Amino acid sequence: MAAGKVLAVCLGPGGIPKASVDVAVVGGLGLEGDKHRSHLHGGANRAMCLFSLEDYRSLQADGVAAEPPGAFGENLLIEGLAFEDLRAGDRVHVGNEVVLEIHDIRAPCATLKPLDKRFPELMVGRSGFVCRVVSGGEVGPGQTAEVVPSEQLEHR
Repeated sequence: MAAGKVLAVCLGPGGIPKASVDVAVVGGLGLEGDKHRSHLHGGANRAMCLFSLEDYRSLQADGVAAEPPGAFGENLLIEGLAFEDLRAGDRVHVGNEVVLEIHDIRAPCATLKPLDKRFPELMVGRSGFVCRVVSGGEVGPGQTAEVVPSEQLEHR
């Protein structure tokens, strides 16, 4: 699987949109300074949200007037990874330090409804992923994002 590139790192006080920052620190529960309004968001298995630029473009082609980065509440906006091939248990290595493990597909929720009346249904299949943090560190735009599929990992 080819490497992708981090286009933006986004965080905010809760809700959407999130603001793009130059650099952020990833800890065990996600980006330092990033907050969630709902108890259903965040937590160890939902610490980070990954979203692809390609899915932004696909949604825009369907008439969604949302501009990246951060409009969908993502923490990392990534270009060039085949999101359609990602599965739970795959690991995404970001830069030299950060390792994220995909926990699940991000379930599109009603928080997104103000962006388009067809949400959350329109976002199904292109909503990104939620991840747990395996190892933290600094993240920033321009870093590589490489996937190690779960079947290539040693049994944990």
